[in-house]
Amino acid sequence: MDQDEINREEWENPDNWSGPKWMSVHFSKRDSRTLVPKQIRAMGGTLNLGKKAGVFCLIAFVVSLLLLIVMLGVLAWAGA
Repeated sequence: MDQDEINREEWENPDNWSGPKWMSVHFSKRDSRTLVPKQIRAMGGTLNLGKKAGVFCLIAFVVSLLLLIVMLGVLAWAGA
């Protein structure tokens, strides 16, 4: 079985998904992709949190978002 078949099999396995289909997250160590299509493909893609790179991307996004909120708060306070 090649990696594309493994990826497809892991993507189709409902045990590898968490949350409602429109907001689902993929968890699979066997799937080689960091970014996978959502179960409803029109909704885009999602991170594979079974991979270290997927977890790192999620943490980096959350930290960046928090820093942006803090910076906007400081700018709003300085301008007041």
